[in-house]
Amino acid sequence: QVQLVESGGGLVQPGGSLRLSCAASGRIFSINAMGWYRQAPEKKRELVAGINSGDTTNYADAVKGRFTISRDNTKNTVYLQMNSLKPEDTAVYYCNANVRKDSSHYTYLYWGQGTQVTVSS
Repeated sequence: QVQLVESGGGLVQPGGSLRLSCAASGRIFSINAMGWYRQAPEKKRELVAGINSGDTTNYADAVKGRFTISRDNTKNTVYLQMNSLKPEDTAVYYCNANVRKDSSHYTYLYWGQGTQVTVSS
């Protein structure tokens, strides 16, 4: 199987920064797209940022210019650098990955367990 483990969440003051990491392990041939989502209390899970195998990125309008997604394929890890954090960024952040387990074209979507980010003074 494949596991995604997130780290780097925590409590930060408004204007501060955090860096989230998500490491994938297990039966992995390669990873296509990877992404970060977040879910605030009583709200739907929403896309924050995504990155494909060619390092093309996309961002939610709410985080453009403040967040940066990147990946290290040698470590099967995706990162989310979050700067200029705002109270409305408070949420549980989840990563996901589209994983190829062998040389076939099939991919499988996996999710991490989530990490809490709280922005408060």
